Amino acid sequence: MSESFEGNRVRVIDSHTGGEPTRVVIEGAPYLGDGSMADRRIRFRDSYDSFRSAVVNEPRGSDVIVGALICEPVDPTCVAGVLFFNNVGPLWMCGHGTIGLGVTLGHLGRIGKGTHRFDTAVGPVTIEYDGANCVSFENVNSYRLAKNVSVDVEGLGTIVGDIAWGGNWFFLVDSETLPTSRPRVSEDRHGKPFGLGDIEGLTDITWRIRQALERSGITGADHGEIDHIELFGPPGDPKNHSRNFVLCPGRAYDRSPCGTGTSAKLACLFEDGKLKPGDVWRQESIIGSVFEGSIRIDGDKMIPRIMGTAHITAEATLILDSSDPFRLGIRSQHRQ
Repeated sequence: MSESFEGNRVRVIDSHTGGEPTRVVIEGAPYLGDGSMADRRIRFRDSYDSFRSAVVNEPRGSDVIVGALICEPVDPTCVAGVLFFNNVGPLWMCGHGTIGLGVTLGHLGRIGKGTHRFDTAVGPVTIEYDGANCVSFENVNSYRLAKNVSVDVEGLGTIVGDIAWGGNWFFLVDSETLPTSRPRVSEDRHGKPFGLGDIEGLTDITWRIRQALERSGITGADHGEIDHIELFGPPGDPKNHSRNFVLCPGRAYDRSPCGTGTSAKLACLFEDGKLKPGDVWRQESIIGSVFEGSIRIDGDKMIPRIMGTAHITAEATLILDSSDPFRLGIRSQHRQ
């Protein structure tokens, strides 16, 4: 693994999408060469993990920040290529990050109101930008791989969930099926226990589920690691359809409703006959922010469309001082 890269200044633009931060690298990134975005993702993972850590990990970042590295697209119809990454490694796709990237490129004047395409590690993604803060994007083909999969979870017993792909692999569990004897911290402001007051408990449960899936050898297609766990339950606001809690690969929870997680949820709803093309599903996050989701069918593919809003929070230059013992960040102890 290479632990060096040229330069000591990295220009970034920070934003948040429904409360979940995105840090877009606009200058100072290592050159990842030619090849597909999936190939570049591997090169980024294997040769430039120090850069990833320096950008998103403490002391410059936190476990919550998702990075987005802009590079030249492979597909000439795309306005930019992008690689997403978090506190423990590269991601395949990131929905909230796609929304944040759209608003960031608009802020920079690189795109205007209208339709644009991004080249990602899972293929081209089309966005519709309103010229201000709202972006909708058509995600990759999403689907449910398996329904009602049982896994024995330490301290919780048998938990049942669905395995679905929405650009990342998810294990989706109805929160109302969880053991009622588990301790709850407090209720949220709507009087529902599935809320901000229970973050520690929800994090513990979802981390236990992820570890149990790994121990049991339960994976996505082609042995893909299920690195996102999604609990869902009743919404806090009756205008919405559901509330979710998504644990990301580095053990941080998603403040947004999670774009790839919402896509996975839509796939399950469609498979169960609970969502038709054109229906709007309002997915609420654990903090109350909302994505609107819908689907269209393209042959044998189910294509989700996710809409949300992002806001710019900072323009900054990260300084990587060679004398700084934590120049390359404090590595997360939570492996991907």
